Order: sequence, then structure tokens, then C-alpha cells
Amino acid sequence: MRRPGWPSRFWVAFAVVIVKPISWLLVRKDWRHVDRLPREGGIIMVTNHLSWLDPILIAHFLYNNGRWPVILAKSGLFSVPVIGHLVRVMQAIPVHRGSVDAARSLEESRRRLAAGACVMFYPEGTCTRDPDFWPMEGKTGAARLALATGATVIPVAHWGVQEILPYGARRPRLLPRRTFSVQPGPPVDLSRYAGVPPGAEVLRAATADIMEAVTAQLAELRGEKPPPAPMARPSGH
Repeated sequence: MRRPGWPSRFWVAFAVVIVKPISWLLVRKDWRHVDRLPREGGIIMVTNHLSWLDPILIAHFLYNNGRWPVILAKSGLFSVPVIGHLVRVMQAIPVHRGSVDAARSLEESRRRLAAGACVMFYPEGTCTRDPDFWPMEGKTGAARLALATGATVIPVAHWGVQEILPYGARRPRLLPRRTFSVQPGPPVDLSRYAGVPPGAEVLRAATADIMEAVTAQLAELRGEKPPPAPMARPSGH
């Protein structure tokens, strides 16, 4: 029987054959507190975004710890030849940005969560533009889904991939081999929003709590103090 949120065995094997060798080749692994990642049940996983290589390395981390990332991807990818087919069979959810159909991705996410999937969000919506690589302000999608479903939100921070392929770079820096650190945190406490109508102010506050939890894990990974407030997202993102 297929596990909740997972592709068929063929496509799992296909992804593993491609992703794991790339991951092992690119980086040394520093995976911490993996016990904080629930192995069963629907969860919302939120993480920072440093590089276009993030999905590959995070997917390896999740796979090795018993979860498959159900990623929300731009709807335009689903119409690209070959790539569209791959993201579809890998169980990605299309995000219809700026459209009256935007709620469809949220409803599909709710369905996947109910089935026990690990739905993965990049709340920033794009790679961080913070000059020191701290998370920016987040979009409200993950908070909206969490408050609507009561699903557990697990913050996950990672560090190191920006040294391999910084945002905007075309060629990866393969040598010397870098360390890729990942650390899940405890579930985000959103209990103070229980039973409160999810208006704009509530969603912004819950999103700020989620991003603060991700930033706290990143600060621990880096051994540094984060800025007092996150950078605003660039316009259009």
C-alpha cells in the first residue's frame, strides 16, 4: 500500500536514484534533532529558502527520515513538457498565484493533510534577499492552512546550500565540499489562535510566529543572533 503523500514505487525509486547521488556528491550531512520530525500523520513543514538547490537537499533529508515532501509549486511548471509530468507524479500541488483559483491549492493541501501527507511550504515564496541570509517575512498560506486544519506545523531550518549555489548564480561551486546542516524544531504553538476568526491580522500574526520559529532554528544552527525584525519581501513575491 502506498504511504500517504508518496508517489508510486517506481517514481520514488526514480527520484532516489537521481537525488541521493547528487546530494551525497554535493555536501557533507549535518542533520540534527531528526527525532523532532513526526514520522506519521499529516504535518505542515515550513522552511527557509536560500538557493534553488534547497528542494533537492531537503527532499533527501525528509526521505531518509521517513517523509515525502508534498511541495507547492508554481502552476506554470505543470504545463512545461517533461517537467510538468515529473512534478505531477512527484505529488506536487499547483499554486495558482494571482488567480481566482488560488484557493484550489489550499483545498488540495487540506485533502493531502487529511490523508497523512507532509505538505512543505517555503513561506517566503522566494529565495531570501536578506544580505545575511536570514528569513524574510512570510506569506500567510501555511498559517491559513494550519488554522483551518489544526495540523501540526514543524519549522525546519537549513544552512550551507547558499555556499554551493547562491541566489542568481548560474554555476554551482562544487569544491571544496560544503556542509549542509538541517534542524527541525518543536511544533509551532498556534494555540492562541484557536477559535479566532482567521482575519488578515490573525493570519499575519500566526505567520510571524511561524517565521520566528524557523529563524530560531536557523540562529541555533549558525550560532548567531538574528536581526530584530525580518526583512520585507521584494515587491511582486
